[in-house]
Amino acid sequence: MDDLDRSILAQLSGDARMSVAVLARRLRVARSTVQARLERLETSGAIAGYTLRLGEAARTARIRATVLLVIEPRAQPAVLTRLKVIPQVERVHTTSGRVDLLIQLAADSTSDLDDTLDRIGGIEGVRSSESLIHLSTKLDRAV
Repeated sequence: MDDLDRSILAQLSGDARMSVAVLARRLRVARSTVQARLERLETSGAIAGYTLRLGEAARTARIRATVLLVIEPRAQPAVLTRLKVIPQVERVHTTSGRVDLLIQLAADSTSDLDDTLDRIGGIEGVRSSESLIHLSTKLDRAV
């Protein structure tokens, strides 16, 4: 990946709907060059897809939380299988440190969140959990 590829990714991170023509104009390269680079970035997996990122107005109706899980040794595959079928689970990350998994949730209400936390806590192989409810977003640079 060279500087032009990084510039293309930076531009698309700000606006994934940007046309190839506008992208080429901003980067001062030929449209065919941008198109070829995009195809190569997609084929290589550097670009996995183009998506929508919800703004704060669309997210305010949902209650978000992070759950820190400590699980039994060798229980991770079974726990992950159970987490995948819970619709409120948006992301699951493995971690280093005192917890094994970091889970990001989005629930429609506090009772929905409470039920989801009980469901996660009841999964066989889960030793303990700690939940952190997100109050507001002060900075979001996620791509």
